[in-house]
Amino acid sequence: MAGKMTVDEALSRGGSGRFQWRLLGIFGLVWAADAMQVIAVGFAAPSIAVSFGVERVTALQIGTVFFLGMFVGAFAFGRIADRIGRRSVLFGTVAMDAIFGLASVWAGDFTWLLVLRFLTGVAVGGTLPVDYAMMAEFLPPKNRGRWLVWLEGFWAIGTIVIALTAWAASTWGAAATWRWVFFVAAAPAVVGFFLRFWVPESPMFLIRAGQQDRARAVIDRVLRVNGAAPLPSGTELTLAPIPEGAARSIFDGHLRRATIGMLAVWFLVSLSYYGVFVWVPGQLATEGFGFVRGYGFLVILALAQVPGYALAAWGVEAVGRRTTLLGFLLLSAAGCFMFTFAAGSAMIAAALIVMSFALLGTWGALYAFTPELYPTHLRGTGMGTASAMARAGGILAPTVLTFAFAQSFGFAIGVFAALLVVAALALLMVETETRNRGIG
Repeated sequence: MAGKMTVDEALSRGGSGRFQWRLLGIFGLVWAADAMQVIAVGFAAPSIAVSFGVERVTALQIGTVFFLGMFVGAFAFGRIADRIGRRSVLFGTVAMDAIFGLASVWAGDFTWLLVLRFLTGVAVGGTLPVDYAMMAEFLPPKNRGRWLVWLEGFWAIGTIVIALTAWAASTWGAAATWRWVFFVAAAPAVVGFFLRFWVPESPMFLIRAGQQDRARAVIDRVLRVNGAAPLPSGTELTLAPIPEGAARSIFDGHLRRATIGMLAVWFLVSLSYYGVFVWVPGQLATEGFGFVRGYGFLVILALAQVPGYALAAWGVEAVGRRTTLLGFLLLSAAGCFMFTFAAGSAMIAAALIVMSFALLGTWGALYAFTPELYPTHLRGTGMGTASAMARAGGILAPTVLTFAFAQSFGFAIGVFAALLVVAALALLMVETETRNRGIG
């Protein structure tokens, strides 16, 4: 018998099957590409300094303008996606990523390189939050968090690829390692653009836009690909109604406290993560710490991220999003404190591995948790604003680096450890647990 059914209920009929695996592969490819674009800052800076005859501190300006572009893209495109749809925005941002990313490879002077990295940053900043919101809206409530951590896990793949690229280019004696790094970072976005034609619009967005027939067609396609029966004829798909007086902004009503807490976490985690990993590649590639040096150890640090994501994927479903995130924040802080007290190269190596493991597990839990805090009509905005706060942290990181490392390496990492403890305290403002909760 025909009746009403929420999108979450309809998706649950088909479970997580071939459709979601294909979606994970497509979104994951571009997610890895975006990771490469972000991480490329630390790997490319030493080579850029040599190519254009500038100081390494000046070369790191490519990171500042890139994160500034990401701030603009995240803030703007998340809101646009809530108004015109996820699919259209993703086509535009991935195309920009490919075009400006590839153009960066052939930049003839440092000024043009800065301009192109800013534009690439706008594209990447717009892609990241919308990707996540859209992936979340195609997943049934059961195990949604695990799938979202798996998507975030492609960040580790991108990091590994960039580390291997920089290592290979350096080993082969490439004249400009940074051109190889930027080329490899941009190439997946070219493939990802064409794969996006397979991805339909979010059914949750279509319902909110009053396009019931298109939403039903998308849901039936998901069910068909997963081998499930289509919806009964005449079924009306619905979203949970927006109650009278409900939040119309991410800062309204019951969302205000959670939003403030989560934005603080995003900012502080980003400031710490980029503060550490924009500096570490250049340091290890040149001076290092005894035997802890070179691109080979950077590959080890990248590989350490994989079990971090695996543990986060287990934790968000087994013990909950909030508890898992809190645990990884405290472990990240512990890794940073461990570095400040390290007495030898072996201890430094262990601390860096713990930091890499824990910080990327933190990101996995953070990305799984955040989109579930917001209703459909605010999800793109919520993720976009959170992502913009993260980019603000990335913009500020080089400034903090300059001040902190002027004191000492240990002092700098100690600052980031303290910031991660503050992030854990800010998370206490978020009292909601979203495990197994519908988002439609």
